[in-house]
Formats: sequence, C-alpha cells, structure tokens
Amino acid sequence: MIIQENISLKPYNTFGIDVNAKYFISVSSISELQHVLGNNKGQKKLIIGGGSNILFTQNIKNLVIHVNTKGIKLKSTGKNSVLVSVAAGENWHDFVLWSLKNDFGGVENLSLIPGNVGTAPIQNIGAYGVELKDIFDSCEAIDLATGNIKTFLKSECDFGYRESIFKNKLKNKYIILNVNLRLSIDNHGIKTNYGTISNELQKNNITNPTIQDVSEAIINIRTSKLPDPKLIGNSGSFFKNPVVSKETFKLLKLNFSDIPSYEVSNKLVKIPAGWLIEKAGFKGKRFGSYGVHRKQALVLVNYGGAKGNDIKNLAYLIQDTILKIFRISLELEVNIIETI
Repeated sequence: MIIQENISLKPYNTFGIDVNAKYFISVSSISELQHVLGNNKGQKKLIIGGGSNILFTQNIKNLVIHVNTKGIKLKSTGKNSVLVSVAAGENWHDFVLWSLKNDFGGVENLSLIPGNVGTAPIQNIGAYGVELKDIFDSCEAIDLATGNIKTFLKSECDFGYRESIFKNKLKNKYIILNVNLRLSIDNHGIKTNYGTISNELQKNNITNPTIQDVSEAIINIRTSKLPDPKLIGNSGSFFKNPVVSKETFKLLKLNFSDIPSYEVSNKLVKIPAGWLIEKAGFKGKRFGSYGVHRKQALVLVNYGGAKGNDIKNLAYLIQDTILKIFRISLELEVNIIETI
C-alpha cells in the first residue's frame, strides 16, 4: 500500500474529466484506511468512491483517497425483513442486483443509479418514488480528525431531499465505511405509480409485477433516456428538482400552463428541473466537447476532452437563465471540486 504520485483521475470520475492527483492511494480495507489517515494527520484530503457525483475543475494538490472496500453481509434475519451490511466501495447497482437475486425488496426502484454504496447516504439517493432513507437502518463512519468509528442511526442522519448530515453539518468530517439497510423478504411494498413505470410494465403485459419486474422496467426507462457514463461522460442528474409553495406554483401556472408538478405536502410541490431546463431551450444544446443531453435536460455531458470548468460554467449559465425566466433557484446535485 503505497501513496502514488501524479495519477490521472480520469478513470475515477464518471464525467471522465482528466485531472491529476499529486498524491493518490486506493484502500481496500478499513485497517488500510485507518493507517493512511493516521499517517497523514492534519493534511488536506479528498475522499472519492465511484466518482459519480463529482466534477473536477483542476488538478488536486493534496492527497486523494479512493475507498475501494468490498463486502456484503447478512447481519440479521427477521420475520419479514433482513438487515444487510454493505461496504462503502461496493457498486450501488451491483448491490441492487445482488438483492434481487436473493429476492430482497426495497431497492428495486433505485436500479441503475451510478456510484458506490458509501456515497448513497450522503446524497440520500432516490428515484421513482423511493429514497435511501426508506430502507436505511444505520451506517458506520470514521472520524477524519480522530480516527474513531461511530455508528449513525437513521434518526441522526437528518435525511431530506438529496440531503443528509454528511452533506451539510458533517461535510468532509467523516468517511462512511458500511451502510446497513433493512430489506423485505416477502410482502414487498412494490411501487409502480411514479413516472412511467406502470406504462413500461403494461407494454410487457405485466399486471402483477415482482420486484425483479420493477427493476427491469426502471432499467429500460433509464437506459432509453440517460447516457451511459462509459460511453458519454456524465454524473446523472446535475440539478435537484426544485420544491416550491403551492402559491408560487399557481403564479407560475398563469404564465406556463403546461408546467408539471408532483405534490410533496399540503403546502409544497416539486417541479421537474428537466422541464424547466428544456423550456429554457437548453435540451440537446452542444458547445463543442460538452453540452446538455439530447434526451434528458437534467444531464450535462462530456462528449470527450471537455474541461471541468466548461461544464461548471454551463451549469451556472443554466441556473442564471432559470432564475431569470421562472424566478426559481436551481440547486446543484453534483459536487464541484475547485480547491483541494
């Protein structure tokens, strides 16, 4: 286990941005991670996993630690559910496939989300009416300052829409080691009423879907409209769907009669950011080596050779334009790395 120098981070980010890390190490066990942290106290560090939610804008001058721990364990089995512990370095979709193979339910709607398990709680990943918090039990994380390992229960994680304590109050203070998830054994609470899942199932004449059917439907939907990062660099959704008051939405409806929404509560609605971006004319726009995907306006793409700053500036342009047209502030979902 040796710290390497001047390593390209292109293979370690799904945007495929080619920047260098002055110092780089990949760790495959908790003990290795503890050793690296212990030997580099007081030094600035950047922790990366699957690289699916980051945009590099420059070379990294300090130590980059790649968490590559593996392992899936059954911690306990109850009457209707199992508790599964998953190492941070496991690929998220591979874990979903493992769960489906074992007929464990709860993650099928989260199929094909890019990235690793360790970053899932940070974002409180979600798709098609399901969020990580719905199945989350707890996680173990290591304190970067002390090296101590702490267990965070669900109630301590402050989960919100693409939010958690690890993204806010404890940002850059802990590294998640394992995530413990509660999955169903039977009587799976299958959810098909979000997006076009039910249409996809009907297309295949499926009336009583299994969790495997739901996963396959979602995989089909996602692959039909989202670019494969292995072919076109991207980080999936670059922006959050904005949540506004119903009063604000009524005013927007006066000027934009076709504006869609999803009810969040009695007072709030969620507006698809992709619709706003498309309405503003950005969908499919290409600026040389980068642009907005032609099928999904939420996705910014690197066609090859783009710089991180190119994509960052495009994101800022989209934010400014949406604010001017709709008076809505779009929040970034992707973490832009500027100074490390």
